Amino acid sequence: MKRYGSLIRVRPDQFEEYKRLHAHVWPEVLRMIEACHIRNYSIYHKDGFLFSYFEYVGDDYEGDMAKMAADPTTQKWWDVCKPCQEPLETRAEGEWWAGMEEVFHTD
Repeated sequence: MKRYGSLIRVRPDQFEEYKRLHAHVWPEVLRMIEACHIRNYSIYHKDGFLFSYFEYVGDDYEGDMAKMAADPTTQKWWDVCKPCQEPLETRAEGEWWAGMEEVFHTD
């Protein structure tokens, strides 16, 4: 299992919409998240930033992320969520949410 953290800004005028969307995530999107071996997925908010955390339990992360990205329903979900988000300028090429380095963990 590998843990992932990522960060993005939420547009202040879209924060309530973002919360509304995530209070009712489409069941097909949730099934795809699970099918792509993602567990313990959470999104937190603080001072205009969204922090995402999840655990990946599969053995082909790139393949599973490609599977998710190719899913038409997931693409539609992203289309309704993206207007609420503002990517960080410091994100890596090809990222929407900026990946983060884990610097500490304890069980």
